[in-house]
Amino acid sequence: MKIEVSLSPALYPYRTIKEHHATVAVDLLRATTAVCAAFEAGCDAVLPLDTLDGMGRYREEGFLLAAERGGRKVDIPMPDGRMVKADYGNSPTEYLRSDLSGVRLAYSTTNGTISILCGADADLTMAGSFANISALAARLRAERMDAVVLCSGWQSDFCIEDTLVAGALIETLADVAEPHGDAAMMAAALWQDAKCDPYDYCLHRCSHIARLHRLGADDDVRFAFRRDTCAVVPVLRNGLLTL
Repeated sequence: MKIEVSLSPALYPYRTIKEHHATVAVDLLRATTAVCAAFEAGCDAVLPLDTLDGMGRYREEGFLLAAERGGRKVDIPMPDGRMVKADYGNSPTEYLRSDLSGVRLAYSTTNGTISILCGADADLTMAGSFANISALAARLRAERMDAVVLCSGWQSDFCIEDTLVAGALIETLADVAEPHGDAAMMAAALWQDAKCDPYDYCLHRCSHIARLHRLGADDDVRFAFRRDTCAVVPVLRNGLLTL
């Protein structure tokens, strides 16, 4: 197997692995971590959306609405012109405190849902994070197909924390896969520098951690760097993330 890393959605169209392959969308802080947490809390399905426009109509179809921009939960425009507060933002710890049994979420975030949809052209598209890295690696090992790790970054720019997840996944699959391309080699090397304590490594290096600290989301940040808290592999099928 080969594992390629796309450092942002803007670079994804230029990947070299384009034939039969899996794509793993990663937005560690916080969208794909939150998606894993939502399924761990019993969620049935997550509908990723790249815009807030038209999102309100999904409430009429029985979805709860989850939306974030710039790290904050935002209001949703409804079909009748009203603005309605979202039921959830993208806090993984909030999802884990909730009973989401039977719930379907319509979900839109600044970066993560864009990446998930960007990777929809793959044969298999999954949401990944530290929270589900072992389950994710097991699924890739079973599929035996090349993979592209699509890092969400921040507004199409590179970020360290998503790249670390890519590096950790490469290490986890080292017995059956090899890094393909310079970005994958860099991710693997970065992970070797950070793996003793990735949270501490990122704490004063990652701009989004500073942003989330200002918003009081310290618990979410710490949770995101914990491995294997959610034994789920969300897969995109017909526009919906399900298990």
